[in-house]
Amino acid sequence: MTTLTKPSISFEFFPPKTIEGVNHLAEAAMHLMKFHPEFFSVTFGAGGSTRDGTIETVRMLQQKTSLNIAPHLACIGSQREEMLTILQEYKKMGISRIIALRGDLPSGMGQAGEFQYASDLVVLIRETMGNLFRIEVAAYPEFHPQAASAHDDVLNLKRKFEAGANGAITQYFFNSDAYYYYLDDCARLNINMPIIPGVMPISQFSKLARFSDMCGAEIPFWIRKRLQSYGDDIDSIQKFGIEVIYNLCQDLLKNGAPGLHFYTLNKAELSIQILNGLVPIAPALVSSVASHVF
Repeated sequence: MTTLTKPSISFEFFPPKTIEGVNHLAEAAMHLMKFHPEFFSVTFGAGGSTRDGTIETVRMLQQKTSLNIAPHLACIGSQREEMLTILQEYKKMGISRIIALRGDLPSGMGQAGEFQYASDLVVLIRETMGNLFRIEVAAYPEFHPQAASAHDDVLNLKRKFEAGANGAITQYFFNSDAYYYYLDDCARLNINMPIIPGVMPISQFSKLARFSDMCGAEIPFWIRKRLQSYGDDIDSIQKFGIEVIYNLCQDLLKNGAPGLHFYTLNKAELSIQILNGLVPIAPALVSSVASHVF
C-alpha cells in the first residue's frame, strides 16, 4: 500500500443551519488549524439537500483560513447539468479538491437520476475538468450496507480509482483489524492508492449508536456496553471515548496509516485532546508542540 511521506491530518464539517452554528464552526476550525491539516472537508446532504449551505460553508472557511477546502459532492438523485454547475462554481472559487460520493437518496425520492455510482461522478469530473481537482472517494472497511459481497465492495473502490480518483477516506470504524484486512483485500486487486482511515470521536452514545446502525459502522460489543453503562454521564462517556479513539489512532499510525480524517461534528475539543496525545508518537503528524494527555 502506497503511503505518504508523513501522516496527513484532515477534518470534516457539516453546513450549519443557524448563525450561531456558523460561528461555532468558525471557532472550531480556528482551533484545529494548529494541527496544520491538509484540508477541511464539508459534507453535502442527501440529494443535494444542503447544496447552498455546503457552498456557503466552503466560502466561509476559505475566507477564515488559508487551507484547502474539500467540498463533498454526492451525485445520487442528481442530473449531469446540476453536477456541472456545482463543479464550475467550485472552479471559480479556486477549489482544488473534491470528495466524490454516491450519497443517499433523500426520503421520498424514487429516482436515482443520471448517476448510479460514485465512479460515474469521478468520470464526469475527469472528462469535463481534467486534473483540475484532486478527487477523494469513500471506502468501507466494514463494507457498505448495500454491497452484494465483501469482494464486490472492494471492486467498487477499484472502479472509482480506475475512473480517476486519487485517494480514499474510509467510513469510521472502531476495530483496526477491519482496516488492515481491507487493505489486504485492496492489495490483492492491485489497489495502491492511499486509503485514509476515518475517525469518529465519541461525544455521546445515543447519537453514535443511531448513526452507526444506519451507516453500517460496527460498535464493538464491549464498547457499546461500557458506553451504555455511563447513562447520561457525558464526562465519563467522553473520557472513555477519548481513550478508545486515541488507542485506535495510535495503532493505525504505528502500522503505517497514511493519515487520519476526523469526523468532527463541528466540534474541536475531542479531536484536539486525541491529537495532543498522538504528537509524541507521531511527531510528523503536526509541527506544533503539544503535550501528552494520558
